[in-house]
Order: sequence, then structure tokens, then C-alpha cells
Amino acid sequence: MTNQSTAAKYRKVVANISLSLDGRVNGPGGDYDMGWIVPHAITSGARDHMSAVTAPATTVILGRKNYQGFGSYWPSVADDGAADPRDRAFSQWLNASEKVVFSHTLTEAQWHNSRIVAGDPVAILDGLRTQPGGDIIILASISLIKSLLQASALDRLSITLCPEIAGGGERLFEEGLPASAWVLDSNVATESGALCLFYDRRR
Repeated sequence: MTNQSTAAKYRKVVANISLSLDGRVNGPGGDYDMGWIVPHAITSGARDHMSAVTAPATTVILGRKNYQGFGSYWPSVADDGAADPRDRAFSQWLNASEKVVFSHTLTEAQWHNSRIVAGDPVAILDGLRTQPGGDIIILASISLIKSLLQASALDRLSITLCPEIAGGGERLFEEGLPASAWVLDSNVATESGALCLFYDRRR
């Protein structure tokens, strides 16, 4: 069997992230300085984009911080009749999906369908690729996305480009990444002026 035919059976690994115009994933205040993202994440266009990201996926990859943050909010939204129907659908998808959590400190995964791992992300993702299922999506866990970019292990980038200059903070694309080529699959402008982009890796 050729490498090409083997790769065709592999599950796609997708990184989902929001970026400022100056390439930041957070602001100068650190990990939780993300208020500039919020107005662009709650638009109808952004919600539709998340539906497109998550529909093909059955496995979610999270770091500890996002696992705890998502887990404190999203599980109950599925049954909230006042919530936007797309938020309820996202919550239902999160609750039902396999959730793989990278952490060296968590000892218990309380969210349904969750498990904690502490190994090499690239090796674990390689193992997940060969298992049955849909896409594997990394939801905004920047350290994991960076390590997978460094290892050329991502197949798709889902980027919400916010029309904001953060003026500081952590960058997604650091110096020293291996060169790679990407193909624009789709781009949609939202009501807030953000651009929702899908890029597929050209291999």
C-alpha cells in the first residue's frame, strides 16, 4: 500500500483558533485577555462557521485550561431553551464527542466522554488518525496547535480573523516554524467584519 493511499484513510486534524490582525491569540494581559474576541464570536456568521467546523468532527482535543473553561460553561447549554439554537447544537456536539485532554496535572475527567492523556501530542494524534471516526479538532488550545504546527501535523486551519489589533500577547505563528503551503477553501465575512477562513494543507 502506498503512502498516499494510507494517508487517504487518515482522519483530518483541524485547528480552530481566533486571531487579531496583528496575529495574536490573546492580548498583552495574558491567557485570559481575550475580550476583543467576544464581539466577533457571538455573531450569526461566527456561529455558522463553528457549525461548519464541528459538523464533520467526532473527537475534540483540548488543553487543561480550555477543558476546564469549556466544561464550566458548555455542558448545560444543550438544555437551555433560551440559548441560540446553534449554541445548543454546539453544546450537544461537545457533550457527545470524544474529548481528549492533554494535561500533566489533572487526575480526573468529569465531563462525559473525556479522558486525560499526558503523552506526546504528535504521537497521540497519529494514533487517533488511524481509528474510526470523523475529523479531529483542536479547539483554541494554543500550545497544542503550536506544537502540531511545528511538527507539520495539521491538515486544516479554521481561523476567525478579528478586525482588532491586540497590541501585544501571544502569537500563533512564531519564528522557526517549518515552511508549508496552504490552500484557501472558503472565506466568509461576518456581521462584525471578522473573516472566517478555512485553509487546507497542500502536501
